[in-house]
Amino acid sequence: MILATSNLHKVGEMRELLPGVDLEPLPDGYESPVEDGDTFEANALIKARAAHAALGGRVIADDSGIESYDLDGAPGIYSARYAGAGASDDDNLDKLIREVDAAGGERRAAYVCVLALVEEDGTEHVFEANCEGLLLRERRGSGGFGYDPIFVPDDTDDDRTMSELTPAEKNAISHRGRAARLLLAHLG
Repeated sequence: MILATSNLHKVGEMRELLPGVDLEPLPDGYESPVEDGDTFEANALIKARAAHAALGGRVIADDSGIESYDLDGAPGIYSARYAGAGASDDDNLDKLIREVDAAGGERRAAYVCVLALVEEDGTEHVFEANCEGLLLRERRGSGGFGYDPIFVPDDTDDDRTMSELTPAEKNAISHRGRAARLLLAHLG
């Protein structure tokens, strides 16, 4: 099965989340489509459909990000480029901290993940899951990536950030882990 990404970190994570599924990244030279959808689902389907059209076979694509309730869902689909094109994870994280601080709300947020599956015959399936929590003002932990150092998930017995959880703990409660389990249940 093709995972519509060339990000080897994401391939490794998805291989852990989908045991028994033989996942292959996009081949070198594959030109990714423009993700111009207005939802996570639309962007996941854009990626899955394009890879299926170009390569055939079964394709899985992921689109995910974080939504701040104080910012009416921002950064949402723009999570990876929230601070602008070419911005680092730290740049995006700093901008989110500043904007959530300025909003002065409850600091609630949710990670969202949509996995799109396009079957060999073109049949499409979508699996969506989230992980709710609280955004901190200060970074904690060295694991994970993106917004993990300031996100404290609701589904733990303590106040550790996603960056402070072990990979197994994170996979058990994360948005991507939950969506992957929905996909695995579908695959039977």
